[in-house]
Amino acid sequence: MEHEVEVPAGAMRLPGTLVDPKGGEAVVVFAHGSGSGRHSPRNRYVADELHAAGLGTLLFDLLTPAEEADRRNVFDVGLLGERLRQATGWLRERSPSARIGYFGASTGAAAALWAAAEPGSDIAAVVSRGGRPDLAGERLPFVTAPTLLIVGGHDEQVLELNSAAQRMLRCESRLEIVPGATHLFAEPGALEQVAALARDWFTR
Repeated sequence: MEHEVEVPAGAMRLPGTLVDPKGGEAVVVFAHGSGSGRHSPRNRYVADELHAAGLGTLLFDLLTPAEEADRRNVFDVGLLGERLRQATGWLRERSPSARIGYFGASTGAAAALWAAAEPGSDIAAVVSRGGRPDLAGERLPFVTAPTLLIVGGHDEQVLELNSAAQRMLRCESRLEIVPGATHLFAEPGALEQVAALARDWFTR
């Protein structure tokens, strides 16, 4: 069942959409990058594929519109990661038995890895779509959640950054390249491949 919620993050209340998992087993929290939010068709498509596999999802905006207008906030991984950590705490209070995973895109992927590296975070799995995991920097070696990095084959700079970030990870990790895809995976069939890879990683 889908619920419109307000996610507490410090003094902020951030709007979100929560879909409960079937059986209460697992929820994937989406961490969006710049220019993307909980209404993004790409994120909604991936979320729907996860729902079909029995997973719940929480899509919420890490920044307010006013905050997002300042590009410095979009790249403030500490700010984004802390809000994601607080949202995770709120979700655990609401669904104590659910395992939690992160799906991050662009700078949201760095925020997901930042939060997953927190001591005691107990994140079950992380998936990055066209992400900037390199921006999590020195926190990468402390991530324990199995991490899947998905990058378009034609997104060459981001591919290089993901390869470098993967070398810093000490957890189970995999780098999947979607042939012919660019940064937004707008090519025919590319987003479908992303959704299938994410679904299989989370369900495993």
